[in-house]
Amino acid sequence: MYAIVEVGAKQYVVKKGDVIEVEKLDKEEGKDILFDKVLLVSKEKKIEIGQPYVSGASIVATVTGATKGAKVVCYKYRRRKSKDWKVGHRQKFTELKIKEIELS
Repeated sequence: MYAIVEVGAKQYVVKKGDVIEVEKLDKEEGKDILFDKVLLVSKEKKIEIGQPYVSGASIVATVTGATKGAKVVCYKYRRRKSKDWKVGHRQKFTELKIKEIELS
């Protein structure tokens, strides 16, 4: 059984027991989160597609921790002007472990 869930502005394919990284959520470690924006659920050979979301479907996940992504460096340079800019960024992520996919 797998599902496609919308978390924030992104979509993830999840199965029970998967660990996924999503953009930072303001939740404490060890807490459960319920996602009800489920776009698709596949159970055995039966597939349910939402319009836009599947009614009665939800996903329960547990927050396992918070991490940071790799540093992204943006460097801009203007030739013959003695101007340059260097900016770095590290995206923060929340790790989620999928406990169960519910379909009523």
